[in-house]
Amino acid sequence: MPNTVTIRPATLADDAALVDLDLRTWSTLHSVQPEPEQAAGAESFFNERTRPEHVLVAEAGGDLAGYVRVVPATPLASNAHVRQIGGLVVDDRARGRGVARALLHAAADEARRQGATRLTLRVLGHNAPARRLYESEGYVVEGVLRGEFLLDGVAVDDVLMARSLAG
Repeated sequence: MPNTVTIRPATLADDAALVDLDLRTWSTLHSVQPEPEQAAGAESFFNERTRPEHVLVAEAGGDLAGYVRVVPATPLASNAHVRQIGGLVVDDRARGRGVARALLHAAADEARRQGATRLTLRVLGHNAPARRLYESEGYVVEGVLRGEFLLDGVAVDDVLMARSLAG
């Protein structure tokens, strides 16, 4: 996969590639959901919670290299100024090439474009590489839900992080 990364809004035409990416990258390092079925005709990536306008995709050399999902934190008017990263995935073949960082920058730009002044996310406590990346991009830990998930019989913390988009 070439090093040049392009970020663009997702389209319905990305559906199959996004499903494939999720199937290939699933891990308890970042997912609390059961391992998805690897069967042909897997469910659509897009649904009532995840619409194309919520997703930015990264391309490298014409191949889908990753995505970030940017959504309102809640449907409440009182926190309409907050957006949440509801998923960040990078293809294993594209790791170490700045794809995740480029997606984070694009997510912050998109959240600002939508009028947000704050961007939040949740990361599993044992996902040290992701936590280091988020911290290097200005995210700070604002809370920890200790032992929130049992993954493979092990209690894992849910770490709440956020950053300001002002300035």
